[in-house]
Amino acid sequence: MAASLHLSRLNRRRLAIFRSNRRGWWSLWIFAAIITITLPAEFVANDRPLLISSDRGWSVPVLATYAETDFGGEFETEADYRDPWFAELIASQGGWILWPPIRYGPRTVNFDLRRPAPAPPSWDNWLGTDDQARDVTARLIYGFRISILFGFCLTLLSSIVGITAGAVQGFFAGWVDLLMQRFIEIWQGMPTLYLLIILASLVEPDFFWLLGLMLMFSWLQLVGVVRAEVLRARNFDFVRAARALGVSDGTIMLRHVLPNAAVAALTYLPFVLTGSVAVLASLDFLGFGLPPGSPSLGELLGQGKRNLHAPWLGLAAFLTLALLLSLLVFIGEAVRDAFDPRRTTAKSAP
Repeated sequence: MAASLHLSRLNRRRLAIFRSNRRGWWSLWIFAAIITITLPAEFVANDRPLLISSDRGWSVPVLATYAETDFGGEFETEADYRDPWFAELIASQGGWILWPPIRYGPRTVNFDLRRPAPAPPSWDNWLGTDDQARDVTARLIYGFRISILFGFCLTLLSSIVGITAGAVQGFFAGWVDLLMQRFIEIWQGMPTLYLLIILASLVEPDFFWLLGLMLMFSWLQLVGVVRAEVLRARNFDFVRAARALGVSDGTIMLRHVLPNAAVAALTYLPFVLTGSVAVLASLDFLGFGLPPGSPSLGELLGQGKRNLHAPWLGLAAFLTLALLLSLLVFIGEAVRDAFDPRRTTAKSAP
């Protein structure tokens, strides 16, 4: 409440409109709760303990690598914390092991399955295992985090490039606008998904390679709305006054024109984020996304397609992806309502 007192009257009205959209407001809280769980994924799902107490002191395997000899063992290789022998070794020293809630990492193979992989849900594997005996819950948590981080990075970079291109088009107009518009029309006419598949098949893509490939096309989504707002704002009286006073074009764009266009661009960002997550999942589903073995929602969907006798694979990935995209869309709708000038300029917010 105290923080809202520092907001301007317009921003307080926008916040009130955002909160009045109950679906978007609760979606924001649910999304924040899921992010709080998935961002520190190593402390939630890991095949390494969070903390070990032994007669040799305290150890934090989740943050550092320890050899078996560090705990009184015989080998200088990394300790196998899941081995029952290791638990007995620590217990014999009067120590204890603190595990995360899920004792599996995204690549941990469960060798103790009683049924062939993919195994159905059990007390040990809450959502079952995939076709390589890896825990589905752990892979969902890590896959959700990768999808969100990828979406946020791509949205940020797309916003920078798209807003800059739209601002240059609208501010300078004339031949600059004409040539850039023709280039954008040609670039938009290309089959984006097919080009991404072709480019991704030339090399083994990783997180940053995919980010660069998708950035080549995703920045186009914001150009049109920013260009339209800048074309309108460049003829305002305060912009003409700044030009008459000799203010440089860069200063006018940054201080006077872009703030007016930023509001319109902000309403598009949640939908750009949604599209980024969906395209990444599509590429992973088709096998042209992240490297093999990486935790991915799209890769898990592909496993569900190949293993129809194991419906928990497809259902878990589908419901997670549907929940993520639905939350982002609902939040985007609430943001769009909050920045709608027809509502923010009304006498009273709904």
